[in-house]
Amino acid sequence: MTCTGTVWQPGLMNLRADHHGVAADPARFGCRIVDGHLQIEDVDLRVLAKEVGTPTYVYGLAHIEAQYRGLAKAVGQRPTSICYAVKANSSQAVLKLLGGLGAGADIVSVGEMHRAMAAGIEPARIVFSGVGKRDDEIDAAIEAGVRSINVESEEELERVAARARRSTRPVNVSLRVNPDVDPATHPYLATGLRESKFGIPMTLARKVAKRAIDLEGVELVGIACHIGSQITEASPYLDSVARLRGLLAEIAEDGGKLRQLDLGGGMSIPYAPEDAVFDVESWGRAVVEVTKDLPMELVLEPGRYLVGNAGVLLTRVINTKRGEDKGFVIVDAAMNDLLRPALYQARHTIVPVAIEAALSVEEETVDLVGPVCECGDFLAENRRSPRLSTDDLVAVLSAGAYGMTMASTYNTRALPAEVVVRGDQWSVTRPRRPIAELIAEESVPGWV
Repeated sequence: MTCTGTVWQPGLMNLRADHHGVAADPARFGCRIVDGHLQIEDVDLRVLAKEVGTPTYVYGLAHIEAQYRGLAKAVGQRPTSICYAVKANSSQAVLKLLGGLGAGADIVSVGEMHRAMAAGIEPARIVFSGVGKRDDEIDAAIEAGVRSINVESEEELERVAARARRSTRPVNVSLRVNPDVDPATHPYLATGLRESKFGIPMTLARKVAKRAIDLEGVELVGIACHIGSQITEASPYLDSVARLRGLLAEIAEDGGKLRQLDLGGGMSIPYAPEDAVFDVESWGRAVVEVTKDLPMELVLEPGRYLVGNAGVLLTRVINTKRGEDKGFVIVDAAMNDLLRPALYQARHTIVPVAIEAALSVEEETVDLVGPVCECGDFLAENRRSPRLSTDDLVAVLSAGAYGMTMASTYNTRALPAEVVVRGDQWSVTRPRRPIAELIAEESVPGWV
């Protein structure tokens, strides 16, 4: 199963090499081409590879800022809070940038809460989402005074209220409901269908809301939903609002005084040269229009949309080989560095850093794979590519979201380094850790 910008289609093969599309329009991937080579803003990726090594994640901060400002402008005609989904990319530099622009944070763990606060995002701008919050996480959120805990079941509502009563600090809650709206995306990314583990079924939502209104220790301040990711148009969001209107009216009849409507995130980014760029202006006009009569603040939780195309995973070819049926390009980045292709066959555009020279190179169909000892260790399968050679630098594009946050040290491989770029300045924000440090984290009891 492969991903395009609009639908997920099984068995779709990319028949046109990526580098032609990127050379024609590098800006959609947050890149520039200078002297025939890819750059992030004004920094040559060859320089970073030489100074920092590979694999390395590189994030361009100007792209993130432009995405945030564009989204904020699109919904600027109504009160709106943008709470960045920290799970997409939890780099402290990224969080500090977005917090400084006015963003809050959407978190799904106490660790993400502490990351957001360490970057200067006040608890009053943090919404705590997630289907399984531990008691200690609930306690920490109550103690910090987060904007809202988004509860996902009646049982969780009761737990949050009990923890709040023990702390003697009332807590704001929103009910995450499941509107049963199909966002037409990958099954793993569709979170608003009735069979999903997320949210309270619409058939139970009024009952749970009445309980929240009456329950000591909590104040019901909002309704939340998040229907999925890689959504390409406004209609699923408009369907969600239409589905929620009846519930909002019922809560008002029952005495609830809601202050916010949280529509989640999920706006798409282009992963392939042929993918459409999300029209945030028309999306914003539609969302503002459909919610203009609702006397509450709108909350949005974008993640990938803000950071996805700001990042590249820089990797180097180790060697190439020819199997009986296909060719293989083995690079030093692997599934532990970028899990998305192995996890749900996600498509990333992958091009040589020396992109203009590659335009005249013979092409072949190959698998781009890593050195991890798993058959699922691939970055791309059956991909048209210019013929690559050992030591060539390769850029995996659209890697700013769900790359480093999902990375692991499988096969005792050090995590990639992380670099941020602003203009012609760059800095290593997370260095590559020596293997000795990974081993030193462990202890061996004397009786072994």
